[in-house]
Amino acid sequence: MKKFTSAITTAGAAALLAAGLSFSGAATAQDDNGLSDSAKKGKEIAFGRGAGNCLACHQMKGGNLAGNIGPALIAMQARYPEREDLVAVLQDPRDKFGDQTIMPPFGANKILSDEEISHIVDYLYTL
Repeated sequence: MKKFTSAITTAGAAALLAAGLSFSGAATAQDDNGLSDSAKKGKEIAFGRGAGNCLACHQMKGGNLAGNIGPALIAMQARYPEREDLVAVLQDPRDKFGDQTIMPPFGANKILSDEEISHIVDYLYTL
């Protein structure tokens, strides 16, 4: 009886995981429909595990395997009403948060180009 219960629990967990993963993918694809081309490019950079990789430290709507080192990226336009302020944080967060910040200076260290940062800001303003 114990093996049977364990098998049902394992199968149920696997089914829920599969359903959750497929749902989150569908939701992400659907969310892209209202985005500008620039915001779509920004989302791709932010979600990518390469240069942007915002998900390594931040939670974002539609993101999988998000980190929790940095704050959740929500209500970004309300938090940064001046676009230049958010661009400045991505360019060099040390100017706002000090030298001890663990956020990389994406622009100052040439990790991302000015154009890529602009795309990311366009995407972040949709959150």
